Amino acid sequence: MDQLALLFVLLLGALVSVPVGDRFGLPAPVLMTLLGIVLALLEFVPNVEIPPDLILPLLLPPLLYAAVRRTSWRQFAANVRPILLLAVALVFVTMLCVAATAHAIVPGLPLAAAFALGALVAPPDPVAATAVAGQLGLPRRMVSILEGEGLFNDVTAIVLYHVAIAAVVSGSFSPWQAGLDLFLSAVVALAVGLALGWGANKLMDLLGDATLQIGLTLLVPYASYVMAEELQGSGVLAVLVTALFLAEYATDPDDVMTRLAGHTFWDIVDTLVTGVAFGLIGLELHNALRTASGRWSDMLTWAAVVVVVVVLVRLLWLLPATWLAKRMHAERDYEEIPMSWRETVVMWWAGMRGVASVALALAIPLETDSGAAFPDRNEIVFIAFGVIMATLVVQGLSLPWLVKRLGVRADSEREKEFEKQLAVRAATAAKRRLREIEDAEELPEELSEQMLRRAFEIGVRISPELGEEERKEAYEHRVRRLKRVRRIQAEMLSAARHEIVAARSEPGADPEVVDRVLRHLDVRSLR
Repeated sequence: MDQLALLFVLLLGALVSVPVGDRFGLPAPVLMTLLGIVLALLEFVPNVEIPPDLILPLLLPPLLYAAVRRTSWRQFAANVRPILLLAVALVFVTMLCVAATAHAIVPGLPLAAAFALGALVAPPDPVAATAVAGQLGLPRRMVSILEGEGLFNDVTAIVLYHVAIAAVVSGSFSPWQAGLDLFLSAVVALAVGLALGWGANKLMDLLGDATLQIGLTLLVPYASYVMAEELQGSGVLAVLVTALFLAEYATDPDDVMTRLAGHTFWDIVDTLVTGVAFGLIGLELHNALRTASGRWSDMLTWAAVVVVVVVLVRLLWLLPATWLAKRMHAERDYEEIPMSWRETVVMWWAGMRGVASVALALAIPLETDSGAAFPDRNEIVFIAFGVIMATLVVQGLSLPWLVKRLGVRADSEREKEFEKQLAVRAATAAKRRLREIEDAEELPEELSEQMLRRAFEIGVRISPELGEEERKEAYEHRVRRLKRVRRIQAEMLSAARHEIVAARSEPGADPEVVDRVLRHLDVRSLR
């Protein structure tokens, strides 16, 4: 099996793992990691030969962009305090605790190298958190906090990692320089993210065509990441800013085709890239096993101790952080922040490590500036993989059971009520626009009444409960009639599509013209 065949196996696994995971109630990323582990243990499967410095630029931008598309700036703003407590403060605390522990138990491990280990295992993975949490039906505020933590903690951890690596390689360290680097990295990322978001928004208006606009959204995350990194900024933060900007300002309510096609396109990209990313985590088991050759007892002990530290630090930090978040809610009335002890336990167990930690571990240099070998590199890589595998596989597989056991579920009543409010707003806006048209044009009474019913039906189709409050019986009669009309119309359009598809294989038929007519019928069917 060569590298290309291995890539196709991972892509196929990414697709198959979704229905298999749904069938057995297991997260697809965890199944892909297990597939990678199985492949890594097969002798005929080659080692992955992706340069470590390309793993983050290739995988993170599309995954981050896809994750941000599911949220909004308002959700980040509403949960900014708990996110900062987790994404910044907890990363610092975890790094310090892991560094102190590793320095104490691994003989001869320099403190700077221990800090590098702490930085690369500190951040829970944003892809794992969003992929797993999104499938479990958790309360939206919890998912928002997990997404925000996962997206922003990489920014902190990667900067700290680079500072620690630079200290080992150069042999010197300056706290003031490290703080300045962190500040400048954030400033550069914000500038790049906003500039590219604004430029991409203008370019989308210029392109016009839905296909070209969606293609641009695939390029923008990579451009934002690479440009920020080239300017010594945080590529992760730049992608977040760009994605949030586009989500906020690049949405045209009337551009239906671009929105529908873009949603489908990014669902496909998210599924495939997520599968490949977690498959690579399992495949990198080759490297971890090779580093432990002949020293299994010591290596496993060190990895187990660090795993315990990582897991316990998160729990011990979340307990006071949750209390503090509740105090902030009580004093300042932030409605989305408070969490029960059950939600706190789920938040704790959802702290899985993943793609970023793997890439940072593999990117550790082989030598220092003096030409000496990077101190205890093999030990650091093995411990890092131990933390990744333990948290991702053990916590990932048991998290669905834990969520079910604790009964943590989304507030469906609140969601239904919000959906109902939106349905009323949609119907009201339609009726308001109808009145404006009636004032400007003379509409026949029959047409005016028909349009008024259509405006009412807009809301009822979104939230059927509205029908209980207004003319439910009459509405149900119209719904039955409308369903019959739609069924007949769908069968007519289906016959038309079959006829056009058959015409494509006839002698002299122009495929381009046939496809254009077929696209018209498809759009008509969609409407």
